Amino acid sequence: MPDTPLPVSNGVGLLNEKPLHAALKAWYAQPDDRFEVEVDGSIIDIVRGALLVEIQTRGFSSIKRKLEKLTANHPVRLVYPIATERWIVRLSEYGAVPEGRRKSPKRGSVLELFRELVSFPQLISHPNFSLEVLLIQEEEVRQQGLTRIWRRRGWGTVERRLVQVVERRLFSTPADLAALIPPSLAEPFTTNELADAIQQQRLLAQKMVYCLRGTGAISEAGKTGRATRYRRT
Repeated sequence: MPDTPLPVSNGVGLLNEKPLHAALKAWYAQPDDRFEVEVDGSIIDIVRGALLVEIQTRGFSSIKRKLEKLTANHPVRLVYPIATERWIVRLSEYGAVPEGRRKSPKRGSVLELFRELVSFPQLISHPNFSLEVLLIQEEEVRQQGLTRIWRRRGWGTVERRLVQVVERRLFSTPADLAALIPPSLAEPFTTNELADAIQQQRLLAQKMVYCLRGTGAISEAGKTGRATRYRRT
């Protein structure tokens, strides 16, 4: 992250800004960028010349209409972080004292983007839209008493904190997304075969196929029994 502070913005949209969002904005910033600028009735995280940059740390469904509206007249880049490594920090019930820090066994990958891209896969085909995935290390701060979910025994997430950005991947065309299909995967393929090739659950492979079909990067190529087969276009 840069040592210099962000340039002064108009302050709109900063009141409820979360630590991860603020840290990513600071990391992504370049000289002469403008922050929290109103464009066509929407507040934009970063304006870099003609490019509008939106940083989204949560689901894509909430930003769908905003992106569709903005891409009609402006080049727009959506920046999305995926945690490849995560440390869990637990706070006391009153949030004053850390009770421990451990590394989560779960590891994310760039393929996680398909879990959210199902909200608007067709936008990748728009000449004004691009998606940049930042693979990061992060801390997830949890506090007891914030949830009734039995699996977490009352522990709820308070905030996420950036540790560092380890890699960045830019997707501007359907071909960029199709490049995530392992070259070793024979065609035509089923979602089960894709899941095996990417070493992920079939549900994620299904979302990947849905997005790639939505962009025209793959197409149906018949069936084997009840299973649809696909090939790159």
